[in-house]
Amino acid sequence: MGNKNTASESKVPAHIAIIMDGNGRWARSRGLPRLAGHRAGTENLRRIIRACVEFGVKYLTIYAFSTENWGRPRDEIEGLMNILEDVIDRELTELHKEGVQLRHIGRLERLAPNIQEKVLEAIELTKNNQRLVLNVAFNYGGRDEIICAISKMLKDGVRPEEVNEELVSRYLFTAGVPDPDLIIRTSGELRISNFLIWQAAYSEWYVTPTCWPDFSKEEFRKALEAFTQRDRRFGGLSATVEDNPSHD
Repeated sequence: MGNKNTASESKVPAHIAIIMDGNGRWARSRGLPRLAGHRAGTENLRRIIRACVEFGVKYLTIYAFSTENWGRPRDEIEGLMNILEDVIDRELTELHKEGVQLRHIGRLERLAPNIQEKVLEAIELTKNNQRLVLNVAFNYGGRDEIICAISKMLKDGVRPEEVNEELVSRYLFTAGVPDPDLIIRTSGELRISNFLIWQAAYSEWYVTPTCWPDFSKEEFRKALEAFTQRDRRFGGLSATVEDNPSHD
């Protein structure tokens, strides 16, 4: 992938999505409370955002809080909300300076009014930045996103014959953002977890046993290196098969 500090320019994925899993496991292995793991994971996010900027990734989507996470203990939910608010307070100026455009995907309605306000202010402040678009999936669920899109289409009076993939994509929370080329899941779990169900149709997946707080820049580079080896066919045939008719 070139030298130690750059990624291959020809095959760097334009859009990477990450399921940041393993914060609780990381904390438990160290005898720490789960929230300590979430804070460590937040600290790591800063490093990965910088790596994305360095490697030339244009879009990064992070799975921060799912619609199912409301079922967690109240003190953990409150702690996660406090972390979100704290991150905005501490990191927004630096992210803005580095040219990061913040977007939110999911529903803001269940968040406290003061947090909603801070999220909207962050989106407004950074809306013209172009170096990296950071989609924060907070109170997000893939099925909920599709339900929301259908509801909006019905309200807009969309006729059945008008419905196609392009139209549906315009009604999703990720409207205007290309589908992810690569989805990374840390901590070794092998499931989608209701994340980007529509958008991930042809994404490449990279699963690592490394817990999110330990997913370093070097681990990130390994994921990008693996992506460069993939033969993305999007339902068609690879160049190798086309050039060798003997292949089934």
